[in-house]
Amino acid sequence: MVRTQEKEKDKIEITQYILQKVPREAEVTRIEYEGPMLAVYTKKPEILVDQSSIVAEIVGVIRKRIVIRPDPSVRIPEVEAEKIARELIPEEAEITDINFDPSLGEIIIETKKPGLVIGRNGAVLQEIIKKTKWRPQVLRSPPIKSKIVTHMRHYMHSESKERGRVLRTIGERIFRPKIWDVSDVRLTALGGAQEVGRSAWLLKTRESSVLLDCGTKPGSQNPMDSYPRLDSPEFQIDSLDAVVISHAHLDHCGFVPFLYKYGYDGPVYCTPPTSNLMTMLQLDYLDVARMQGVTPLYDQKDVRECVLHTIPLRYGVVTDIAPDIRLTLHNAGHILGSAMAHLHIGEGLHNLVYTGDYKFIRTMLLEAASIEFPRVETVVTESTYGGANNVMPARLDADERMVAVINETIEKRGRVLIPVAAVGRAQEIMLVLDSYMRRGLLKEVPVFIEGMISEATAIHTAYPEYLGREVRHRILNEGVNPFASDYFTIVEHPSERQTIIEGEPCIVMTTSGMLEGGPVIEYFKSWAQDERNTIIFVTYQVEGTMGKKVQKGLNEITMLDTTGKMLVVPVKMRIETIEGFSGHSDRRQLVNYLTHLNPKPERIFICHGEKARTYDLADYLSKKDGINTVVPDVLETYRLL
Repeated sequence: MVRTQEKEKDKIEITQYILQKVPREAEVTRIEYEGPMLAVYTKKPEILVDQSSIVAEIVGVIRKRIVIRPDPSVRIPEVEAEKIARELIPEEAEITDINFDPSLGEIIIETKKPGLVIGRNGAVLQEIIKKTKWRPQVLRSPPIKSKIVTHMRHYMHSESKERGRVLRTIGERIFRPKIWDVSDVRLTALGGAQEVGRSAWLLKTRESSVLLDCGTKPGSQNPMDSYPRLDSPEFQIDSLDAVVISHAHLDHCGFVPFLYKYGYDGPVYCTPPTSNLMTMLQLDYLDVARMQGVTPLYDQKDVRECVLHTIPLRYGVVTDIAPDIRLTLHNAGHILGSAMAHLHIGEGLHNLVYTGDYKFIRTMLLEAASIEFPRVETVVTESTYGGANNVMPARLDADERMVAVINETIEKRGRVLIPVAAVGRAQEIMLVLDSYMRRGLLKEVPVFIEGMISEATAIHTAYPEYLGREVRHRILNEGVNPFASDYFTIVEHPSERQTIIEGEPCIVMTTSGMLEGGPVIEYFKSWAQDERNTIIFVTYQVEGTMGKKVQKGLNEITMLDTTGKMLVVPVKMRIETIEGFSGHSDRRQLVNYLTHLNPKPERIFICHGEKARTYDLADYLSKKDGINTVVPDVLETYRLL
């Protein structure tokens, strides 16, 4: 009761201050917590948008993010609003789509020329707000349309009332009055410690509880090793304040919908690209499970709940996620939208960086991981390639090696199979193949793109601002989409597969990257027995996966055929592993990153790596730089403060 009274008192004081500062003619109707922000609803939003300095002053005093929303009572019907927007926006802007988000009061305008929609000094946007009472959000039209992005927008529109409830509930929880001062901070490994897979870390104070990643473990045959240990006494789903997802790979996000199946009603924080990619991969996870005759532990309804509860955050935006914890996401350079999570606990009491997976060099696709943070006391780092011998070749050497292997295979009239994860490595390899074919260094043969790669690539083009500077420049400034090269052919339907299998020499890029399902299985079964063909591994192969077995050189592989019967496949094809394309940092890059972090951390937890590699990296860092290193095991809890 006392806590509720304190919360109401704080809210009343904040509301009174805002009303004092906001011009009366703006006609504020209500002020509500919505997720990590305060939403100020007004009948004349154009006044506050035009006088943005007023909002900036308020934010500086109350130290909370504020968003101005048009009151629903003054918004004109969507059909009329779209008509007016189209009349106000010049035809040369080339509008490709207009959608609405009633829960946020936004009109979402996709256009090929955003500058013309914005207008000089925002004049066109101001007119749209004034005449429609909807707040415009302007997006650049992607070169390739994404089905997932479209479906997620339509779903959010249809569930706008529920989305509004979710945001209000989250907001009330974030800004609740604190019962306890921050006097201790605990970190528990629920998965991803001394192993690769099922990443999940629980950060707790006396007041708050935050889960960092919640993934599955590919290749695991034991259910107890396949999923995070949510049975830990430290984990209580009813007291969970937030889930933070570093990136969209299933070993980091594949188990999030399970939380909603068992009653979680809180937020998931991640970058906008991660939100779309995560949904795509979770739905595919369900499809693959069904095809393999496995009953997954959640269903599509739980994935949709995850979508409704996801709050996208851009890099660098500081956000309250609990009464005593603030979150900022920073580029991790691993895949599109991958992020390092910086958590500021208490008022400067403790700062933790959870790296997720990261790459500390620039690639064709992405910029290098961020290394500058305001404050850091504790770091939780991956160590996938942390062993002493895990040194990758220079990127140019990796490019040239792959080109040489492909050329040698094509000369023998063979075919090349490149298993890739749909997100990240697929797009990187596409850029390499396009570049070398255009320069005449790689023999021109058809490159067939199978599985979810084309959809994942469409999502990449929807977020060019998250790509590396060169590919971003080509898309935004030159109007060139390198992912739509003439060398690439999208396989639209499985019925096309047999023609490709029996056809001329070619390159096939397809999922899954570890041969654990997907279209790659059909190609592998058909081509494995021909020594002229080649399979090229360009991504990490987890122990226990079929990809790892092939990579080790087994002469026979046992798998299921299309009818579910066991099939023994002799392997005579050439097997190549080309390191250097990985989205992970190698040993040198990991050491370079961790020893040059600014500021220098007091303690580093080594995780996300095979046991020997985690201990090897920890020992080296401790001796070389005098850093206090810890190699936790699953279910171990550490007191940080």
